[in-house]
Amino acid sequence: MSAPENAVSRPRTIVTADPELDDLNSMIRLLLFSNEVEIEGLVYASSRFHWRGDGAGTEFFLPDREYDAPQTSWRWAPGERFIDDAVDAYAEVYDNLVVHDPRYPDPSHLRSLIREGNVDFEGDISSESPGSRLIADALLDDRPGPLHLQLWAGPSTVARALLSIEQRFAGTADWERIREEVSAKAVITKFASQDATYDEYIAPTWPGIRVIEVATLAWGYMARKTIAAHDQHLLGAEWMRDNVTSVGPLGALYRVWGDGRQMVPGDLTDYFHLSGLSADELRARGYQVWMDPQPAGEWISEGDTTNMLNLLAPGLRAHEHPSYGGWGGRYVRTDEGADTWGLADAAFRPGGAEWADGAPAGDEGSVVRWFAHAQADFAARLRWSVTPRFEDADHHPTLTVDHGVDLEVAAGSETRLSVVVGGPGGAHAQVRWWIHREAGTCTADVVLEPAEGSEVTVRVPGDARPGDTIHVVAEASDPRTPLPLHAYQRVILTVAAG
Repeated sequence: MSAPENAVSRPRTIVTADPELDDLNSMIRLLLFSNEVEIEGLVYASSRFHWRGDGAGTEFFLPDREYDAPQTSWRWAPGERFIDDAVDAYAEVYDNLVVHDPRYPDPSHLRSLIREGNVDFEGDISSESPGSRLIADALLDDRPGPLHLQLWAGPSTVARALLSIEQRFAGTADWERIREEVSAKAVITKFASQDATYDEYIAPTWPGIRVIEVATLAWGYMARKTIAAHDQHLLGAEWMRDNVTSVGPLGALYRVWGDGRQMVPGDLTDYFHLSGLSADELRARGYQVWMDPQPAGEWISEGDTTNMLNLLAPGLRAHEHPSYGGWGGRYVRTDEGADTWGLADAAFRPGGAEWADGAPAGDEGSVVRWFAHAQADFAARLRWSVTPRFEDADHHPTLTVDHGVDLEVAAGSETRLSVVVGGPGGAHAQVRWWIHREAGTCTADVVLEPAEGSEVTVRVPGDARPGDTIHVVAEASDPRTPLPLHAYQRVILTVAAG
């Protein structure tokens, strides 16, 4: 998957995150893939589940929350620094990572991107914060978009950034132009609306911004409900120990069941640090048990990882449009009047932590189909973090497609596609070709022949309609390795008129 330095334009992204344990785990993954994206901000943010308080003893209350009386702070540890902790661990292994890809950013650069967002109270956009100013400045800079704004927490810090832009320009001759440019530049991905500011401010005031709802079971606390049976071992204690928690400072920081760590001391919603107790035994100790306890060492959650996954495998091009599909799933428009998108095969209801009645395991197929690929890649990068010599670790093959990746074809024609496989992981890599039918619009029966090898002939049937698109994916991996690393290249064929 990795490409030579400067060979591809990397997606720009800013992350806002609250101190839920799965945000820490997602942050570790993000840093290990920071060679594949251009991180422009790492921002502490609040949500309905975590807010710091103003430090002055001000009480805050909203109904239907985890608390039932006014609080001065909610599930926010004094001196919370989980983003800083993750970057500190990254700094310990940076010298190894950069051996495997020179695009890994210097730790000092990452530290310069850390900001505090609107964290005092849930949904508070009454004032600017360092994080909201960073986001506003990025949205107004002269660099081209898209700028991917990942909401791992509530939308309030992004909402405040947009409100600041509105307050600065509304009523001026530049306002409509600025709003149009910012709307075209921003792409918001969010795991549900973890405060009210999306519905109350962003959606009505900035309807032109593309918003992708990425709430899934597949990467979260309920992953066991939907991950395919043949991939369930990737959630198990043995796999996690061998490939994650025993592998260097970043692996050691990663949260698993029964690890003895708690997000906030005394947090009665957080029993994940314990193991060997039943749900009833946990309730007897006063815990609010909302999912079944698991054995020590097993996967807990990376719920917010679907925010980033479609940015991390550049050859799949899923970051170009939500309908293309990639590691983070494929998305369909949910409102013809707005640029809003939801998972094409979602069983999850974004309004809460639940799944559709009777939904079978295996729903969210456009996400879970990639789970093993993403986990193998994560494990390889953790191994890079403790391996100072390039030749002592596995690496991705590279794929280069001749003739370009956006081609026009005629109905009834044959088009030959070919790839050059290279890179340190390419010597024994095998290539297979397949059509991502759900991503394209061509309903006619397109044929690939042969389906394996460096060349393929695409036979476009005569009844293909002008404007139809066909998404052909070349995928390379070395099947001899225990955790194969994959490279991809999507070629989009458009049927010509006449």
